[in-house]
Order: sequence, then structure tokens, then C-alpha cells
Amino acid sequence: MRVNRYIGVLMLLVSAAAQAADRPNILFMMSDDQAWNGLSAAMHPDLDWSKSSIVDTPNLEKLAAQGMRFSAAYAPASVCSPTRISLQTGKSPAAMHWTKAAPAEEGHKMIEPRNVKQIDGREVSIGELLRAAGYATAHYGKWHINGGGPAAHGYDEGDGDIGNEYAHEFGDPNPADIFGMAKRAIAFMDKNKKAGKLFFIQMSWHALHAPQNALKTTLAKYAERMGSSVDDKRVGSAAIAENLDSGVGMVVNAVDRLGLADNTFIIYMSDNGSGGGGGGKGGGRRGGLSGGKGGVWEGGIRSPFMIRGPGIEANSWCHERIVGYDLFPTFCQWAGVPQSKLPPGIEGSSIVSLLDDGQGQVTRQRKEMVFHFPHYQGGDGPHSALFLGNHKLMKFYEDGRLALFDIEADISEQNDLAKQMPTKVSELDALLVKYLRDIDAQMPVPNPQYDPSQEPAVRKGGGGNKNKGDKGAKRKPGGTKP
Repeated sequence: MRVNRYIGVLMLLVSAAAQAADRPNILFMMSDDQAWNGLSAAMHPDLDWSKSSIVDTPNLEKLAAQGMRFSAAYAPASVCSPTRISLQTGKSPAAMHWTKAAPAEEGHKMIEPRNVKQIDGREVSIGELLRAAGYATAHYGKWHINGGGPAAHGYDEGDGDIGNEYAHEFGDPNPADIFGMAKRAIAFMDKNKKAGKLFFIQMSWHALHAPQNALKTTLAKYAERMGSSVDDKRVGSAAIAENLDSGVGMVVNAVDRLGLADNTFIIYMSDNGSGGGGGGKGGGRRGGLSGGKGGVWEGGIRSPFMIRGPGIEANSWCHERIVGYDLFPTFCQWAGVPQSKLPPGIEGSSIVSLLDDGQGQVTRQRKEMVFHFPHYQGGDGPHSALFLGNHKLMKFYEDGRLALFDIEADISEQNDLAKQMPTKVSELDALLVKYLRDIDAQMPVPNPQYDPSQEPAVRKGGGGNKNKGDKGAKRKPGGTKP
């Protein structure tokens, strides 16, 4: 009832100008577990390893060349469900008290906080706001945040309250439902174009999940290219990334074919990082990102990101740091929803001002940006990261260790500056503590029953900073989940 009243009031507040036909359609596509450098389109103009040397994604190359690439874009979390609820609400996973997708692990030195793992019906979603502003809304693919699915949160069409299991139901000729999703999105665009109605579509692709369900011909291609078997998971991950690219191409080509290109923004990103990715070196001296899924090193949170749309210069770049929850206010600005009418607690800020030439700043309520992972899913244990200016502070809760990186100069996080810059470390640590306190973030606590001899095995995921001169994680870093 509270949400319905809020939306009813909002509809009265959207200005006459916002109802004009010059507002854009919005097509948002998000892959699953795709590394920053997992595309054949480079994500940084000066780093040759910022693209894959293995995977072919020609449609994403084309999309990148037609629009703007963001070299410093971040997913809200290093795992999927927290990113998804953040995108729907415009709030950080820490503020939503949902910071991990997998079940909590017991037996560690610290006790993980428990997540609710359900989007609250009292939250006002981006789907609800845009539908109230006159948009037809659709959510296709992986929802994975419960709460009744897309239909209960502002979407006219959707695939229901589905998660990872759905991807495995679809094999060749429709791996992970890539081509089925594309066809449904194209039909939705066509229907609303004929009806003269603006649309907002979120396509939460299941891929890169179910890699072994990739097209058989594509599996064979990468098995030969990589000198391995079609059963090799790395082969499957490369193959399904190319199949996903084909699905993206179907949808983008339909935008052009339907005559919608001049009034449609197309955004592409991943729900979290996946380590070094295709072509990366895993954070070594020759390049690559440290860490991976389940950790807030760059490999876990830095995401491929590109936008094509009206007014955006072809083959342009932006190096300003942005995060996924900036999209909530961005979409609202495009839709004519006044910033003053956004729900309370929104942490992001619109990136529209960056789209002219890639220059400028995103003005959020806080200058610092925080990523909080108070869990175990790799070699680092519970930890957090805070960005401010060129610096990134990382805090590890088991032993209180603090690490500091100049992330502009050291994207691979190989040179810990904490001992050289103790004043900066103290300053950023105080900001981190204050932020987590202000949003009532959940924290790990000491485990009074801890038995070191019964320490659980490290799950694959995080594990950053492989510089031999750095202590790194207390336990052996885990691998990278494709």
C-alpha cells in the first residue's frame, strides 16, 4: 500500500515536459560472471590486456565502437544477488543488508552476518518508478532476488522469479535461453513501438552460467583454439560468451531495424567481475586484475561497461569511476523523474553529465565509494574496500590488516602503499568505519567456538594481490570462478 501511494503521488509530479515524446527508450543488458577483460572489445585504451585474447565478441565490439566505454566501471558487488537488488533499488548491497549470494559458511574465525535474501515489498524499484512515468517495462532472464519476481516490482512482462537453475534447462540450439530472451525482448520492443509507448527493458542474461550448454559448433571452435576438450569448463565459458554476444547482436540489430536507434539508450555491463578473464594475467607484473568473484579486489568488482545512444559520440571513452547503482538515478533522469522525488536512501548519482564527452564528475551524497563483503568466499575472509580519489583502501577483518593502493597508477593492485602513507590509511579507515556505521551495515563477529584445526576449505572466488612481496590473504587464495 505504501508503494502504491508513493507511485500515485509520483505520477502527479512528473512534469508535462517529462511526458514529451523526446524521452528515450532504455535497454539495459547485464551478463553474469563476465570479467572486465572478458570481451574482445578493450575496456581501457592503454592496456592491451584489457580485452580477451581468446573470446570473440564481435557484436559487443561493434556496440563499443558505436558508443562510450567506461574504463573504471564497477558492479555494486562481487557476487550476483547483491548486485541485482542494488540495481533495482539504487542502494548499495551493504545498505540493503544483502552482501552475499551463497549460503553462510560456518567454522571460520569470524561469524558471517546472515542476509535476508529477499527484496522487501516496501522498496520502490526502478521498474515501478519508470512504469509510473509512463514506460512499458519488462525484465527478462535471471531475477534471483525473490520477493515475488518482476511482476511484483513494477514489470509488465518478465520471466518470473527465477535464478541460476533456469540457465541449465536450455542447451543447443538455445543455450542458457540466450536466443529465447532475445526474441522476447524484440517482440516487446516491436509491440510498444506500434503502440507509441516508451519502453524500459532489463535483460539479465543467464550466461555465462551453464557454459557446457553452449552451441556444439562454438564449443568445438574453442576446444580447437585452446587445445583442450569440449568438456573443459574454460572452453565452455569462452563458447557461451560468444553465444551471448550473438544474442546481444540480435537485440541491438532489432533496435536499428525497428528505427529506434535515435531514441534508445543501450547499456551493457556484468553483474560482477570474474578475475583476470580471457586475456588477463591474474594480477601479475605483465598485467591483469587481482582477485575474482567473492572479493573486492579489482577482479571481483570491476565490470565491462558501455553505452550507446542519442548524443553519445562513437568510439568515445570515460575514465570517471562509476558504479551500477548510479544507473537508478540515470534512468530516472532520462525518464523525467525529478531527483527530489527519488526514494530516500539512494546512494548513486546520475551519469548523464558524463555522456557528452566523458569528462566531469558524478556527484554522489558521499565522495567515497564502499564495497563491503563481510563473508568467506575466497582466501581473504571478510573484508571491505573504500575508494576516494586515486586511492583504494582495503580492510581485512580477521586480523585488522589495512592495504592501500593508488588504483589509477596500479590497477593490478601490486604495490601496497600502507606503510608509506599511514596518515592516508588512517583517514580512509575512519571514513570506512563511519560509512558502515551510518548505513547500519552488517559486520562479521569473532567466533567463540573457532577451532583452527577445523577450518573449512576455501571456496573458489576471491584471493587477491599475488605479489610475492606482499603478505596477501592469510589463507591460500582461491581460484577464479568463470
